[in-house]
Parts: sequence; structure tokens; C-alpha cells
Amino acid sequence: MLDMLLIAVGVLLLTGGGEALIRGSLAAANRLGISPLLSGLLIVGFGTSAPELVVSIDAALSDRPDIAIGNVVGSNIGNVLLILGICAIISPLAVRPLVLRRDAVTALAASVLFLLLVGGDALVRSDAAIFLLSLAAYLVWAYRTERSGNAPSAGLHIAEGQEVTSLPTSALRIGAAVVFGLALLIAGSQVLLKGAVGIAESLGVSQAVIGLTLVAVGTSLPELSISVIAAFRRHADVAIGNVLGSNIFNLLGILGVSALLQPLPVHARILLFDQWVMLGTSLILLFFLYTGSRLSRFEGSLLLLGYGVYLSLSFTVFGT
Repeated sequence: MLDMLLIAVGVLLLTGGGEALIRGSLAAANRLGISPLLSGLLIVGFGTSAPELVVSIDAALSDRPDIAIGNVVGSNIGNVLLILGICAIISPLAVRPLVLRRDAVTALAASVLFLLLVGGDALVRSDAAIFLLSLAAYLVWAYRTERSGNAPSAGLHIAEGQEVTSLPTSALRIGAAVVFGLALLIAGSQVLLKGAVGIAESLGVSQAVIGLTLVAVGTSLPELSISVIAAFRRHADVAIGNVLGSNIFNLLGILGVSALLQPLPVHARILLFDQWVMLGTSLILLFFLYTGSRLSRFEGSLLLLGYGVYLSLSFTVFGT
């Protein structure tokens, strides 16, 4: 009971910290005259991954690599199956293929890159460098194509920034929001990790299982919040684009930083099962988007059903 309470408190702190950090950062970007395009691409698109980043770094430095990697892989699986499943049921997500072609293909390529780099059963600092260089290349490519007007997804990233409202206005409030957000993220990661380890020990399952499920879902709440709001507002491109941007940053950015700080051995079950599920969900999403240019309610139901099956297998067949 205490461990579940710790996880709940940790999730609340992470969610509040992520929201405060995004709002403070967006407000600072507005005051500094940073373009709405760059604000949406970087601050919102990747800022929603702040909880995953802090938790995975904390886990890596605490010598808990199973949680560090499981959090990222599980978040990417949950982002597609759980978050987009919920959003498609709320409102069918019709998208323009040209808007998301680059990001959808990049998210799939990042999953393939993960499979290639974990072939040695560990992510080392050279792998981290490849991840981070790939992320930098993607960001440069994305900004240049959108700034030049060659990619219609520019409007997507501008709209992402507009989904976040009620921003602080004064410099003092902006600074307080950023500092407060960071403090909540750090505190939340420590509380969440303590509860996650306790639950793993009490249930007799591996830390990888808890990282892939409870921790991953908890740290994905900012993505869920932004995407659900976008779905209710019929902003389908924002809902899907937010998930794709998060998945790219999770693999290339979070694992890159975490493995750079501390080499990460990869749990056997991730090599055997979860990495293939992650790749499969990327392929399924790409298939749905390109065959019908939308995610229907039926397809959203299939995604949610798939997540239920994944959770069931995680705690039964692949629970150790």
C-alpha cells in the first residue's frame, strides 16, 4: 500500500512539474521572441517527455538500468497503443500524410536504431553518441524544412504550442514556474523510483516489468494530457504529432543522455519481447496512417486492446 502511494505521489509530482516547466518555458520563449514554430517543436513536442528524462537519468545514476530503459521502451509502446487509442476513440484522428510523413518515418527509424544498438546486450557511451547525433540531425532537418515552408508540418508544431494556455506573464512568475517545475520533476522521480522498486520486490517481478508498465504510464501523463485536449478540440495532427515527437525524443534523447552518463545493460526480456513490441507498434501506426490517412474509432479500439494484451503478457509470461 505504501509503495502504491509513493508511485501515485511521484506521478502527481512529475505531472505537475512537467506542466509547470512547459508553461514557464513557453512563456520565456514568447518574451525572448522565439518563433512559435521552434517553441512547438522543442518545448511542447519534447517538453512533455521531461518526466521520462528525469526518471531515466535518476534510474541510470542510481544503478537501476532496467527502469531507465524500461521506462523509455514502455512509454513508446504506451504512447501509441494507450494514448492514441484513447484519442482515436474520443475523436477519429484524420491526418494529412504529408504533415506526418517525416516524423512517423523517423519514429520508426529510431526504433530500428535501438534494435541495432542493443545487439551487444548493453547501451554504451558510443551508442549514446549515435543517439544524440541522430537527434541533432533530426532537429536541424525538421527546423530547416519547416522554416523554409517546404513542409506543411510547420503548422502542426505551431499549433502544439497553442494547445498550452494560461501562461505566466511576469519574469518573476516565469522563473518561478521553471524552477518549481524542475524541483517537482526531481522530487517526483525519486519518490516514483522508490515506490517502483518496492512494488517490484513485493510482487516478485523484475524492475524491468515495473519500468515498462507502471513507471512508463506514469511518466507519459503529460503526453496523454496534451493529446487528449487536442483530440477534444479536433486537432488530430497535434495529438498524433505530439506522440511521434515524444517517441523520437524518448529513444534518441533520453536514452542518449542516460547511456552517456552511465552505460546501461539491457534486460533479457526487453531483448526478447518488448523491443519487438515497440517496433511492431511503430509499424502498425505507420500502416494505419498511410492506408486510411486517419485513425478510426475501430483502430483506436484495436490499439487499446493491444495494450491490454501487452500488459497481461508483461505480468504473466514475461513477468521475470
